[in-house]
Amino acid sequence: MKIAAIQKLSLIDYPGMISSVIFTQGCNFRCGYCHNPSLVLPQSFGDFVLEAKVFDFLQTRIGKIEGVVITGGEPTIQFDLVRLIKKIKALGLSVKLDTNGSNPGMLKKIIDNKLIDFIAMDLKAPLNKYSAICNVNVDIEKIKKSIFYIKNSGIVKQFRITAIKGIHTIEDLDSIKGIIGDNITLQNFKFSGKHIGNSFSKENEFSSKEMDEFRTA
Repeated sequence: MKIAAIQKLSLIDYPGMISSVIFTQGCNFRCGYCHNPSLVLPQSFGDFVLEAKVFDFLQTRIGKIEGVVITGGEPTIQFDLVRLIKKIKALGLSVKLDTNGSNPGMLKKIIDNKLIDFIAMDLKAPLNKYSAICNVNVDIEKIKKSIFYIKNSGIVKQFRITAIKGIHTIEDLDSIKGIIGDNITLQNFKFSGKHIGNSFSKENEFSSKEMDEFRTA
């Protein structure tokens, strides 16, 4: 498993739970607004964290954390993701998986085998804008399948979109709602200064008033 880092404690990444966060290395999308180039771009990769060290740490946190978030990068491109999840579950910890939905086959396997307790899918855009925003040729049928599997999984789920001024419109949000329904977590783009694309700035952040308009649209 290509593990780039582990965040020892998080109070926000797994709603309602104290968790640790495992960051996998590598992603099949190249979204310009992504603020984790070190997890996405091969030329920015650092050294792997040994899986044994991750589990040595998790053993010391039993009784102190309730769950583990597996995020990225994109975890579902890791061929041994199922094995990793099973090892975490064997410690008695809940597992939340973050995904971009590009690998429905892996998601179906994980869901059918009841390996995770929470799944969050990041929606990038209306389906007709996906490839342009992800900067790769996205198989939209795979995105649709992932949405279907997640919506019908019977587990706790979250669909979320990062709203970016100059890219997303209220019409875009309406288009996404037409696929997902109203159960969308909307978060504002925040300029961090270290995005994959060099054209992003503070100007791509919506104001609080504009975000309220998005949420009530």
